Amino acid sequence: MKKYIFIIIIFFLSSKSSASIKENIVFNLKSINNINFHFEQNINGKIEKGNCTIKYPKKIFCEYDLSNKKILVSDGKSLVIKTTSSYYRYSLDKTPLNYILNKEYLIKKINSLNERIIENKFVNFNFFEEDNEINIFFDTKNYHLIGWQTLDIFQNLSITYINSIIVNQKLKNNLFVLPERN
Repeated sequence: MKKYIFIIIIFFLSSKSSASIKENIVFNLKSINNINFHFEQNINGKIEKGNCTIKYPKKIFCEYDLSNKKILVSDGKSLVIKTTSSYYRYSLDKTPLNYILNKEYLIKKINSLNERIIENKFVNFNFFEEDNEINIFFDTKNYHLIGWQTLDIFQNLSITYINSIIVNQKLKNNLFVLPERN
């Protein structure tokens, strides 16, 4: 009897360890309801830093470390970028974030794509939607999302690196309410 239990345990451990990176990324994504992180964003050479919270599906709140108090907020339908002197509102479905913030879409896309391993540290998936090229990156050790790169319809290259990741925190109810105009 002990022999059979040992064989079952060995089989379970070997099947668990042989799961593909893609399967582990999908399993991890499925377990995440929200994620908080620090970011560094490079848009055509201009670098900005801050903190973001994503709540699936399609909600994000970011505060930038800038003197103009820039924030970016999506309620799942619209995306607002507000500073002390400006206010821009976009339909979320016209932006690359529409895909990045949609966990179910990402899982479906990841399952249909081949991954690219970079320096045994990162996993990359590349896809095109509408007029957007999107690269998403995951860590090979913990399978967390660690960034994305987009090229939008205006050919603006935007690279976002994320770190200090915390998942499934209790969030304020009003965090993703769109701000009023200035």
